[in-house]
Amino acid sequence: MKSLELISHSPEDTQKLGVSFGSLALPGDIFLLVGKLGTGKTCLTQGVAWGLGIKEYAASPSFVLVRELYGRLPLYHIDLYRLDNIEEIAELGLDDYLYGNGVCVVEWAEKGKGVLPAEHLLIEISYFNDSKRRLQLKPSGQRYQEMLNQLKRSCC
Repeated sequence: MKSLELISHSPEDTQKLGVSFGSLALPGDIFLLVGKLGTGKTCLTQGVAWGLGIKEYAASPSFVLVRELYGRLPLYHIDLYRLDNIEEIAELGLDDYLYGNGVCVVEWAEKGKGVLPAEHLLIEISYFNDSKRRLQLKPSGQRYQEMLNQLKRSCC
């Protein structure tokens, strides 16, 4: 399976998909989220947090760049929205997060192309209509291909 397309019918549906990702997550997993404002990147991240057993609410970290939340595994919620160029991103010192033992969710990941790890699960979220969203899941690396296979068996 090269990629998987899912349709979310509501914010709660998007969160449920995130719970599936969080439940399957292993140390070092990286989810790169791409999509316009309001498509559901933070909703998906909230679900990932719940799937990791995190009780704290995963709000958008737009003003702090990285929020650390703790459950079964640490979740590093990274938001690149406010950064303007690749040099800023490269100088942030995100390697401890990206190559550590936690799970990274990177919102606005398209801004970090070139400095983010080559192996990841890219999740492109787009408007399908007012209430529905299309999620294109694109694995890069064997780990993420396996995750998509597990996801397809468990929820789709």
